[in-house]
Amino acid sequence: MLDTATTAALASYLERLTLDVELVASLDDGPVSRETRELLAETAALSPRVSLREDGSDARRPSFAIRRVGTDVEVRFAGLPMGHEFTSYVLALLQVGGHPVKADDSLLEQVRALPGEHRFEVFFSQSCQNCPDVVQALNAISVTNASIDVVSIDGAAFPAEAESRGVLAVPTVFMDGELFGSGRMTLEEIVGRLDAGAADRVAEAMSGKESFDVLVVGGGPAGAAAAIYAARKGIRTGLVAERFGGQVLDTMAIENFVSVAHTEGPQFAAALEQHVDEYDVDVMTLQQAVELVPATEEGGLHEVRFASGASLSARSVVLSTGARWRTMGVPGEDEYRNKGVTFCPHCDGPLFKGKNVAVIGGGNSGVEAAIDLAGVVAHVTLLEFDDKLRADEVLQRKLRSLPNVDVIVSALSTEVVGDGARVTALRYDDRVSGESRELALEGVFVQIGLLPNTEWLHGAVELSPRGEVVIDDRGATSVPGVFAAGDCTTVPFKQIVIAVGAGATASLSAFDHLIRTSAPAGELVSA
Repeated sequence: MLDTATTAALASYLERLTLDVELVASLDDGPVSRETRELLAETAALSPRVSLREDGSDARRPSFAIRRVGTDVEVRFAGLPMGHEFTSYVLALLQVGGHPVKADDSLLEQVRALPGEHRFEVFFSQSCQNCPDVVQALNAISVTNASIDVVSIDGAAFPAEAESRGVLAVPTVFMDGELFGSGRMTLEEIVGRLDAGAADRVAEAMSGKESFDVLVVGGGPAGAAAAIYAARKGIRTGLVAERFGGQVLDTMAIENFVSVAHTEGPQFAAALEQHVDEYDVDVMTLQQAVELVPATEEGGLHEVRFASGASLSARSVVLSTGARWRTMGVPGEDEYRNKGVTFCPHCDGPLFKGKNVAVIGGGNSGVEAAIDLAGVVAHVTLLEFDDKLRADEVLQRKLRSLPNVDVIVSALSTEVVGDGARVTALRYDDRVSGESRELALEGVFVQIGLLPNTEWLHGAVELSPRGEVVIDDRGATSVPGVFAAGDCTTVPFKQIVIAVGAGATASLSAFDHLIRTSAPAGELVSA
């Protein structure tokens, strides 16, 4: 099951166990159970603190519990936790075995104090790079608070259950049998939802903070670079974002960041966060900016207000709020999001095995998505608004070689059709003939580019007709002391390496602005 290098690494990790752990398996004679048995047996053989028994009574087979001997502390997996979830498996072994959960002490205290008993079920796929964050967060909660049970379920291993519960996107989380949420969620987000007063306490604490010299709004590559460059100047620096990593978290493979031959989005985002943490940066997440109030006089304070009710002030601001997936804007799209309408072929593709799907968009992202999905689903129809595909020719050649892919150009998507629970068809207009047509299918993967996250800036700074923040070559906006960087701006190419450079430029420009304007106290505020 495990190769030599992985076995050696796992054995090294298991040396950190301080408490005995038993693996309690519920298996049958199927192929996934055989692989699960092999994984658990290999694991148990690597440490005297790990034992295995196969007398589990779980109705889901294969499944297994990782249980702390003599206690109620455990986490459960249904299916085989390989692919992206192998890390979650290893981390669960360590945490159940006494290795401390890596989280802020105050956050862990919140977890311990959560009231009531709850059972979480999280559906994942082995190819989903977003799923491990959710699985690991819930497992950390379960290990810290024994009143909360967690089982992580491979949707591909239990397709009938996934379908009956309407799971058409991962990660999808149920709490006590009811839908809790879909998509990436951090430990802080989950705890915040379970602790009703947490958001108000955080907002109050934020509003009480002293003003910053540089406040970075956004936690993607541009925001991380801006924060690092500001902090290195020794000035008071804050970074506030909805989530650290931004759009990078939803990126599968990164192969064009100079000096890094290959990485994946979540790993790249984690490296960015770790780098920022090495500096004196006040990082605040789970905050959605809703208004920028520019300073009324030179050298004055800008104010940023948030949906939580919090507000922060700063002598200079770097806007790096990035972008999000562009939607089709047609009837049914919002209604059936995560019920057949999705944006991540890598994450959600396995849930559509054997089904007919459509990909919207003929650029590189759309063609790559169609190629990936063709190996999983029964049939892919790619629809492009233009009269030809815009993807690189090498990708188009690969697409044309696939027997289960059709390409329709000059197609205007007009409606996503469903039965109330899930997608059943897609309607589109043939732009040449003018005819309206309908495709029977069960999934729609939207791959038509990005929209800048700048709606909250209307009236505060100059925006382009596309909604991008207008900047000059120094990253300056139309408001003195307010700078911007990354995918939310008019920079012509939306690339990670460009965003990082733009973040550094904007931050250095902000520092230059500070030293050329008089500080309220006659000098820069020290960090």
